[in-house]
Amino acid sequence: MMGNSDRRLLIAMLVAIVAGGCAGFFWGAAMQSVAWIGQLFLTALKMMIVPLVVASIITGVAGLGDVRKLGRMGLLSVGYYACTTLIAVAIGLLMANLWQPGVGVDLASAAAVPSPKAGDVGMADLILSLVHPNIVAAAAQMKLLPLILFCILLAAALTTIGDKGAVVIAFFDGLNDAMMRLVGWLMLFAPIGVFALIAAKLGAAGGGDAFVAQLAALARYALAVISGLLTHAALLSLLLLLLARRSVLGYLKNLGTALMTAFSTASSSATLPLTMEGVQAAGVSERARRFVLPLGATVNMDGTALYEAVAVLFIAQAYGIELGLGQQMLVLVTATMAAIGAAGIPEAGLVTMVMVLNAVGLPLDGIGLILAIDWFLDRCRTTINVFGDSVGAAIVGRWTGG
Repeated sequence: MMGNSDRRLLIAMLVAIVAGGCAGFFWGAAMQSVAWIGQLFLTALKMMIVPLVVASIITGVAGLGDVRKLGRMGLLSVGYYACTTLIAVAIGLLMANLWQPGVGVDLASAAAVPSPKAGDVGMADLILSLVHPNIVAAAAQMKLLPLILFCILLAAALTTIGDKGAVVIAFFDGLNDAMMRLVGWLMLFAPIGVFALIAAKLGAAGGGDAFVAQLAALARYALAVISGLLTHAALLSLLLLLLARRSVLGYLKNLGTALMTAFSTASSSATLPLTMEGVQAAGVSERARRFVLPLGATVNMDGTALYEAVAVLFIAQAYGIELGLGQQMLVLVTATMAAIGAAGIPEAGLVTMVMVLNAVGLPLDGIGLILAIDWFLDRCRTTINVFGDSVGAAIVGRWTGG
């Protein structure tokens, strides 16, 4: 269950959200004086992206073992996670286009509105965006798609060279733990950053009807995310019924404690022991649950990927920037790959969402309004992440006979 430190952080975040909203309403444009604090918080998040993504992806892929010996279980697990994450992002894009949560919200007053970098994206452009002649320059320029692909290939190569590769993998494993600790420390300052971002963003609306319009848009945004998560949960339940031949209600009964813990802690990594217990009680084989669930807790973030898709379109709509089909396909690919690098800890999705925004040239300032409801949506999407992991274990276990 939620520890004392997590509970205190949640209470502090709630207080910051309420205080930021009230300050923005009553003092309006005067709250622009604290905007720099929110910008500092966003910059700190951005600072974490490259090392976190590199370490998380390399350790996640290396955790599969020698890629030449993945076998049927490994291939099915990777295939399941890749397909469900792609579907989750597609559902998120669909819900954002249906709900149009950012339409009518004016965020342009807080920052200059850039033109999207992906002006006319075709399939060739999408493929070319996966490689870069200088991987260090790609990281420095926040072109993270080629960095992610490089890390996947590097990790795969490391698993094939024995003890020499194990030394490098151990380094990145330690880096991954250190980055998770750093993100945890950064989250201790999140309430201050959240207060400043929300107060400045809502204060820029100038109060009155504009303020109410932003709150209404925030409600539409939350509904778009939650409806997408529920749709994806229904799809996962259908896969559980059809591919694993299991009763959905019976399976959920065994996973009840794990799902409640996921919602309360917003951490799929912290929930992993309870997820493994629940899946064991449901009768999934030891081999499947010991392989599939730890892998899923590292690289399978369906809910996070879906949320990032909705959030990016919300920000684009709020700035009046229309993302065409090609640009939305770029969001599809980037959010899917970013989900691999999302750490299984609270609010880690905010870190990887920055790279999705960068991929289509959207300003980061729009994150400020989203933060007002993110503490709740983080718990919702983590619950879907854990459910997706457990469904994967049941499916893979049945189809591999293990």
